[in-house]
This record gives sequence, C-alpha cells and structure tokens, in this order.
Amino acid sequence: MAAGIVLMVIGYLLMQGGGSDNPEVFNPEIFSARRITWAPLIIILGVITEIYAIMAPHNEQS
Repeated sequence: MAAGIVLMVIGYLLMQGGGSDNPEVFNPEIFSARRITWAPLIIILGVITEIYAIMAPHNEQS
C-alpha cells in the first residue's frame, strides 16, 4: 500500500505549480505535458496499486 501512496504523492507533486503571480498575465506553463498527461497517469497508477493491495488475497500464516 505504501507504493500506491508514494505514486499518488509523486503525481500530485508533478501537478503543482504553473500559476502566475500576476492575474493579468497568462502563463502557458499550466498546460505542460507534465501537468496534463504524466501527473494524472501516475496518480491513476497509484490508485490501481492501492486497489490491488486491498483486494489481492493474502496468505496469513501464524
């Protein structure tokens, strides 16, 4: 489960930034491939990893 959380945190970190300090100035960096393609894919991989970690059968031997 830790791997899924790490992937999701990495995705959110890749998505941040790109804003402008001045609201009158447009910054096209907000539409970079990192923010609109790679970050969401990494977040989805993290969610899939979490679902697998929860749903996969585990052998618990005492």
